[in-house]
Amino acid sequence: MTDPFRNRPALRFAPDGAEALPLYLLEPDAPLPAALTPAQRAFAQAQGFAGALGSLCLLPDAQGGIAAALFGYGTAARRRRGRYALAGAAAKLPAGNWRIVVDLLPEVAEVEALGWLLEGYRFDDYAALAVPEARLVCPEGLDPARIEVLAEGEALTRDLINTPPNDMGPEELDAATRAVAARHGAEVTAVVGDDLLARGYPLIHAVGRASPRAPRLLDLRWGEAGPELTLVGKGVCFDTGGLDIKPPSSMGLMKKDMGGAATVLGLAHMIMALKLPLRLRVLIPAVENAVGGAAFRPQDIYTSRKGLTVEINNTDAEGRLVLADALAAADEESPDLILCMATLTGAARVALGPDVPPFFTDDEALAGALASGARQAADPLWRLPFWEPYEAMIEPGIADLDNAPSGGMAGSITAALFLRRFVTETGRFAHFDIYGWQPTAQPGRPKGGACQGARAILAALPEILGPEVLDL
Repeated sequence: MTDPFRNRPALRFAPDGAEALPLYLLEPDAPLPAALTPAQRAFAQAQGFAGALGSLCLLPDAQGGIAAALFGYGTAARRRRGRYALAGAAAKLPAGNWRIVVDLLPEVAEVEALGWLLEGYRFDDYAALAVPEARLVCPEGLDPARIEVLAEGEALTRDLINTPPNDMGPEELDAATRAVAARHGAEVTAVVGDDLLARGYPLIHAVGRASPRAPRLLDLRWGEAGPELTLVGKGVCFDTGGLDIKPPSSMGLMKKDMGGAATVLGLAHMIMALKLPLRLRVLIPAVENAVGGAAFRPQDIYTSRKGLTVEINNTDAEGRLVLADALAAADEESPDLILCMATLTGAARVALGPDVPPFFTDDEALAGALASGARQAADPLWRLPFWEPYEAMIEPGIADLDNAPSGGMAGSITAALFLRRFVTETGRFAHFDIYGWQPTAQPGRPKGGACQGARAILAALPEILGPEVLDL
């Protein structure tokens, strides 16, 4: 893939001190700004501008050039039906620098400014695409460098997911992880191929061994002081389903099955670029679930890194297998917090749709912090339960665990219960079942790879990890 940190002017604010034209945000039936000339007022009225969400009216100056613009901000109720309302202006305004002429609450202004930058994202590695050339002057009171870091982290995640599988296998995901590490002075080690067996990662090896692209466990470390945060991301670079092969309708988006890995790398970039005072570890089991003579089989039983035996009842439930070994490795160091992100189950999408990823945790304070972070960052999450009466569903009798309980019910919950078996009961742990894909284009969110949950986690870290990171 192209360098994920290449120069992208559209993901940057206008330079400090740059001259900029005024952009007025108006709700429906709001009076026109007093600063407009009588001619401009007459022009806006003649155009029928009424503040409808997404509408735009360019106002002329005396020489026929552009003097300002009115942008329909819609009602608060209408804005709640989407995100990044201001991104609609970035897509429509002509090239140049623009400044918002309205007092937005700081938390609203940050989300809207980020949405403007994200509107400038294009995945142009394989085809030239037009990029918006309207630049925003960062609203006063905000930290432009921080918002640009958030945009860059989101772009990194989107790039990784959007890259086609012929150019994004385990080795390429390894290289991308090392590129992120090199940017921030982090260290990366990898356990590759048959060394996975020698080093105690049998489930990662079993899932990835049928592919000629060697499976591996990537381990990134950064920071020397502060609370320890470990991120675990599912890195299934392509998922055929294995011997329980997927139908074409289900295989079409499987390049995004490494969306958990892409998301934790985007979040790791944000954490390291902002120099948060913590110790960060990122574990990515990177595999390709292929069909071949060496593929693992239904009814195989493997002993995991933790020592729990797992019966394979569906080779298409491979994500929880590779995560199990990685979570066991994470848990061995007893970090302050383990977060697991994975494009894990279709059941999560049936329950909550593509926009709202569920998360699971037993820790009430952690759940509250994540919910608050999701609201603050306009990065939605919704808590689902580790419903213990369903534990029996993942116990097949012939082994400690079943990777794919029959019946088809509560699929996201049973997958989460499976993963919870590989971390200690006393540790702080949360699992996120993300989709990692934007099915239809929206302001600031083009169709394609999506970063979900990362900014919510970032916003929640001060409350989760304590005063050491309160300067976030």
